[in-house]
Amino acid sequence: MTALESRGAERRLRLPLEALVFAVGLSTLGAEIAATRLLAPFFGTSTVIWANTIAVVLLALSAGYKLGGTLADRRPSPYALCVCVLVGSALLAVVPFIAHPFLSLSVDAFDTVSVGAFAASLFGTLVLVAVPLLLLGTVSPWATRIKLDSVDEAGSVSGRLYAISTVGSLIGVFFVALWSIEAIGSQRTFLVLALLPALVAAVSIFDPRALVVPVVLGAALLIPPGTTKPPEDGDRVLYERETPYQYARVIEQEDGDRLLELNEGQAIHSLWRRDTVLTGGYWDGFLTMPFATGSGRPPARIAALGTAAGTVPRAYAQYYPETVIDAVDIDPELFKIGHRYFGLQARPQLREHTQDARPFLRQNEGPYDAIFVDAYRQPYIPFYLTTKEFFELVRSRLAPGGSVIVNIGHPNDSPALEEAMSATMGAVFKHVVRDPIRSQNSLVMASDTPLTAGGIANAPVSSDLQTLAQDSAARLEGPLRGGTVFTDDRAPVEWLIDASIVSYAAEENR
Repeated sequence: MTALESRGAERRLRLPLEALVFAVGLSTLGAEIAATRLLAPFFGTSTVIWANTIAVVLLALSAGYKLGGTLADRRPSPYALCVCVLVGSALLAVVPFIAHPFLSLSVDAFDTVSVGAFAASLFGTLVLVAVPLLLLGTVSPWATRIKLDSVDEAGSVSGRLYAISTVGSLIGVFFVALWSIEAIGSQRTFLVLALLPALVAAVSIFDPRALVVPVVLGAALLIPPGTTKPPEDGDRVLYERETPYQYARVIEQEDGDRLLELNEGQAIHSLWRRDTVLTGGYWDGFLTMPFATGSGRPPARIAALGTAAGTVPRAYAQYYPETVIDAVDIDPELFKIGHRYFGLQARPQLREHTQDARPFLRQNEGPYDAIFVDAYRQPYIPFYLTTKEFFELVRSRLAPGGSVIVNIGHPNDSPALEEAMSATMGAVFKHVVRDPIRSQNSLVMASDTPLTAGGIANAPVSSDLQTLAQDSAARLEGPLRGGTVFTDDRAPVEWLIDASIVSYAAEENR
């Protein structure tokens, strides 16, 4: 096909090629954001997972640009371009329907061979989104070739089309991140992202056969999303939702206990039991450990950074009803879940704040008798809550004799994160102790006031907390040594934990 014939065919399109370029730009970058939400329930949302997703998307688009340029030179036909878009859109629409069973198998397979989250998420993302994004990536160079009348206008034509594509990408990012994921969910988000370029392509060439693709994709929007992750045998999913921040679901076990899972579900973030506020888990430790300061009284005011569905505030309401708690969580949906499923009740002493932890502390001077930090997205903790600068801020918000208690997880029983956190807290506070309350959790406490087991053992607590206090006092010991102090400039939390997972895997396979 000559340039003149190509130009003539382009003019016969019912929509300009700019519309197709815009729609594909919106779809590709929107799919990148949506892909991370598909991965979150299985692999989490750490920086490593984001890096994997971005890398795969960029590689797929780069390969698409190269393929598009080759195909454009061989066949500069708008019809062929639109057919390629229709195929890519159809494959993109399939992604959410195969993602959940595939990613479940991926997790199981990689668990079996003991490979860390990095390789598993990279492989899963590659298989799921690379091919459709590669095909959609052919559009910009292919459209540029079709639009060209002469070499003299190559710069202006390519610049205009790539600018239009970029504007589409920008709109796609905000469409997915700010509205569609929460409003219509991941499945329908992918379908909308696939439907838009398919509809533009089908209308442009106006072939009745081509219209089948957008019609089918539009009909697929009526398919109700299924349960993202099936529960274990005997368990029941009471609730699941993709909030603006994460995937959340509530599981009810056979014995009636309710669990809050976030993202990949490797940790339980809140626990509810019908007849007691005690859990038998690390949450109970927050009820007695503050007495290690020797104050002889419960904290008058607490900031709980990372409240989830309110397990700790609920317990404090029963045992220490006069304690004022500023309950802080970045996700407002978790407070709603807490009130609906976890017995969290509104009361004057409970103040709910939907805000990120560190900005909250900057804006609220306290003073607090205790600050609790339980902000994990297991197995990771936000790096900016692990640094020396953060604990300096915490110290400035504590009342004289106040303390901070941090829940620190041990992925695969590795102490590396706790060692670093203990070193960092010790660089700010005079005294640091630990309660290894569970094999995979430690409560690490820091204060400028001496911390003693006797303060916990002799705490004036109710009879049903006496055993808990005695057990905590018996476990209390000095901090783990050997860690590196984290700073805002360098706090390699994700890499440290992934390294511990890989190291553990290597030991298991020897």
